[in-house]
Order: sequence, then structure tokens, then C-alpha cells
Amino acid sequence: MPSKDPTPLPKPQSPSGETPASSGSRSWWQAQRENLLTVVLALLLAFGIRTFVAEARWIPSDSMLPTLEEGDRLVVEKVSYRFGSPRRGDIIVFNPPAKLNFDGAYIKRVIGLPGDRIRIANGEVIINGIPLREDYIYAPPDYSCPGERCPGVPNQGSEFVVPPRSYFVMGDNRNDSQDSHVWGFLPEENIIGNTIFRFWPPNRLHFFAPPEYPELLSEAQVLGNTAR
Repeated sequence: MPSKDPTPLPKPQSPSGETPASSGSRSWWQAQRENLLTVVLALLLAFGIRTFVAEARWIPSDSMLPTLEEGDRLVVEKVSYRFGSPRRGDIIVFNPPAKLNFDGAYIKRVIGLPGDRIRIANGEVIINGIPLREDYIYAPPDYSCPGERCPGVPNQGSEFVVPPRSYFVMGDNRNDSQDSHVWGFLPEENIIGNTIFRFWPPNRLHFFAPPEYPELLSEAQVLGNTAR
């Protein structure tokens, strides 16, 4: 006896009366919306990292020779200065004072901290009466501060004092650098971040750490030695 034909399954119906074509179009827009959301989130994440964590910078001049060369690419971190202050020897990126009318960032080394007494004479930077030992500079400075060739600092006699919440910054290429000896003290709020790593060129990869200045004594030690 011949078997009966199986009962055919009902054809699937598109929801809400949608045709297969309109359903496919909806799926395509859903996929594009997800892709767009992914791109937006990635951009927001990148912007957040660049604004609050770290960013890449490149060196446009020779003012930091021999430490940094023109064309070097650097990573500048922005986190540490939210919890502490710049240290002597840090290589910082900052917005120059408004009076310079320069649309860009500078990079220099922190030399003078708030309250430091500084003078530059005979090719040496003297902090609180003690000459700095600086093996990172291109050549000793050929100018004196205070002095005619050091218009950035007030002539307070034989030395000058770094104001509160300000820094005295210099290029390692001392005689070819537009730095604090030319335009004055750097306000703390102008600082963007601290240079931590050179990632280009590949043959000069380098992590930066602030140099040690063992010759500098604390004010307490200086006063104690004077009292003796």
C-alpha cells in the first residue's frame, strides 16, 4: 500500500509582515550600527588615553642634543604628575608661556625646582650654591645668569630664585635652546607630561629616568654644615 506523502512543513513567515529583502536590509543596518559603535568606542578610548594617560611626540629641533635628536619619536606619560611634582632632571613636554605666541609644545629638562637659588657662571649651573654635574649636555653654557644674555630671569644680584609652582627648564644643547634663560620660568600648569621612552628610530630605543644629583645637599644639610 503506497505511503502517503509527508505533510509539508509550513513556510517561515517574516515577522510583522516583513519580506526577506527587508529583513536582510535590517540585518545589514544592525551590523553597520555595531561596527560604527565599535569605531566610536575605539576613538573615545584613544582620545581618553591621549588626553589623560600618554601620547606620542616627535622632536622637531636640535635643542636637546645629544640626548634627543631631530626626528626622534617619544612616549610622553601624563599620569605621574597628577600625583606628584616634576623632579630635577625630568625631560618634560609643555605648552610654552603665552607671551611666546607659539602654537605648539616645547621639550626641555627640568633644572630648577620651586624655591631653588640659581646662577649660571663659568659654564656651570649652580643650584643653592652647588655646581650641577651634567654629563648629558652638548656643551657648557657660554652665558651667565643673571646677565644681558639671560633676559628670562630677573636681575636679583648674583643669583635668582625660582617662584612657587614654577620651574626653570633648559635644553641639553645649552647654547642653541630657547628655554627659561630666554623667556623665563615655566608655570606648573603648562606641563603636559614626562618623557619616558623613545620608540623611534629602532636602533635608539631608550627608557628615560631622571639623572641623579648626589652633589646636591638638602637645605637642612646645608644649614647644618654651615652651623658647624
